[in-house]
Amino acid sequence: MGVYLNPGNDEFYNAATNSKIYVDMTEMISFTNSVLCGEHKNVCVSRPRRFGKSMTANMLVAYYSKGCNSEKLFAKYKIANDSGYKKHLNKYNVIHINMIDFMSRTDSISNMIDYMTKRILWELKKEYPDVECFDWNDIVDVLETIYCEKRQPFIIIIDEWDCIFRKYPDDYEEQKKYLDFLRFFIKGKTYVAMAYMTGILPIKKYGEHSALNMFDEYSMTNQRELAKFTGFTEEEVQQLCIQYEMPYEKMKQWYDGYDLKGVQIYNPRSVVMSLLGHDFDSYWTKTETYEALKRYIQLDMYNLKELVTRLIAGESVSVNTDKFQNDMTTLESADDVLTLLVHLGYLTYDFYKHIVWIPNQEVQKEFINCIEDGGWEPVVHAIKSSDELLKATLDGDEEKVEEIIEKVHQENISLLKYNDENSLSCVISLAYYAAKKDYVVYRELAGGKGFADIVFIPRKKVNKPAIIVELKWDKTAETAIQQIKSKNYIESLKDYRGKVVIVGISYENNAAAENNYKKHHCKIEVVEM
Repeated sequence: MGVYLNPGNDEFYNAATNSKIYVDMTEMISFTNSVLCGEHKNVCVSRPRRFGKSMTANMLVAYYSKGCNSEKLFAKYKIANDSGYKKHLNKYNVIHINMIDFMSRTDSISNMIDYMTKRILWELKKEYPDVECFDWNDIVDVLETIYCEKRQPFIIIIDEWDCIFRKYPDDYEEQKKYLDFLRFFIKGKTYVAMAYMTGILPIKKYGEHSALNMFDEYSMTNQRELAKFTGFTEEEVQQLCIQYEMPYEKMKQWYDGYDLKGVQIYNPRSVVMSLLGHDFDSYWTKTETYEALKRYIQLDMYNLKELVTRLIAGESVSVNTDKFQNDMTTLESADDVLTLLVHLGYLTYDFYKHIVWIPNQEVQKEFINCIEDGGWEPVVHAIKSSDELLKATLDGDEEKVEEIIEKVHQENISLLKYNDENSLSCVISLAYYAAKKDYVVYRELAGGKGFADIVFIPRKKVNKPAIIVELKWDKTAETAIQQIKSKNYIESLKDYRGKVVIVGISYENNAAAENNYKKHHCKIEVVEM
């Protein structure tokens, strides 16, 4: 066994065996087995930090690598039940490269490529001393010669493939040189049984320059067949919650929400940390991705403040992901920034509706941390006053509700169009931010003879009444209350039984109203289901 050539199974064995919590993802090997030596043998998987990328890479190394026997290791996992399990087990030469290892030892991309190739060639020469190559300094020539003489194909596994784009974000010539090297190394090579790359970002685009167009990509905008292996599934988290005696609903509230074409995925690291610590908190590591989030949402370019405000309020935002250049610097629109945040794990993306939203409470907390200064004071004030607003609503204090909502609405005029019912809805969602702790919040929820504007349904084991809010402008709050009753919006609550607080909120949009211009009104009633 070598360090980079056929490194064996130690890394995966230690992680799977010695970790306090290990969720079996070995069925993914069935997928990689299905693409070996075929048209789709080049696979690039991008996921956010702490979503198990390196663990997966080490699993593939352990399964395919010659020089070790992994049958006993995998025998207890799901892949052992696959019909093709033994056919490919420890049958391939594996070259395993973690680009961060090489990048940290050199001062440029060119030097990194040079050092990496020399290191791998050294191991190849030790393993195949009897092979005569035309040029032992040319890694492609060496691999082609070995394959021709020994008929032994290689599996190339590259972890953190995109780290150079984060360390050298503006060095476009060197980036292009790196992509061209990977193309030269992998594309059209008979010695490659499979190339598997993983990182945070999808493959970098350079206009018409498509150096790595031979790769099938599996990213956070479309994980395709690999969706269920991207993080923990609902079933897996439910089982873990039973095992560790943790409340599943709260786990879902904090760490669920990544929608991958209908497959719901949880952040695996955060779930594990929560289970081990028996608490709920944000476990995002403050790395360059956090700094990127902070930098981008502080910008008021491309109307970002309005969009981020809507996201924090719980809304979804339309996005076009197609023009994103797959780096952290070439950002030419709000769509580019939002797409980047999807790949970093701060937003989730609906493939069919082309919308993004904040997936869960953990990420919501990170957004709030990022806006606590730098021109976001109105939004921060709305959030901080939301506890008081919720209490006033439940207490039936109409004047206090009017006062708080009016202030929040006025303070956020610069971010949101004032005279717009959708904008008012966003303001209300923002103003009731604190309710998310105890309530599941729905907008435009179907019920009775129409759609209730905003509905708050208490979470399990929360002893609070449900809330239905109807919004009106240039009409009375009483009209809003009457609409809730006449259209029977209470039916939207379905299986809920108990008290329901119905709230009508309106404001005057007519400047002719003089004293009442932009005045907010509130009417609150309580009904029993």
